[in-house]
Amino acid sequence: VQLQASGGGLVQPGGSLRLSCEASGFSLQNAYYVGWFRQAPGKEREGISCINKRDGRTYYGDSVKGRFTISRDSASNTVYLQMNSLKSEDTGVYYCTLASVYWGQGTQVTVSS
Repeated sequence: VQLQASGGGLVQPGGSLRLSCEASGFSLQNAYYVGWFRQAPGKEREGISCINKRDGRTYYGDSVKGRFTISRDSASNTVYLQMNSLKSEDTGVYYCTLASVYWGQGTQVTVSS
């Protein structure tokens, strides 16, 4: 199983980015959940958002509710994270995961003017 994350970069406050995580060797539809974590400098890794397999519901951390949207495309076996109204505190390395068992390599997001 491999997860390839992409889409990070440098963006100004208030801007947007869309992260992608393409899975190979495993169907995202079969994962207990798929989601995104992030790790800010000097902080522990925190859960940002996930999609639950059982009921398809989406979950968001309090810090990103109303700004981030997670989605999944079965045809391309890819999970996305649309990030809007970005803030400096959103800066960090973003990781995609399959049920916290398999992890992508991380993609850096920097929000700065």
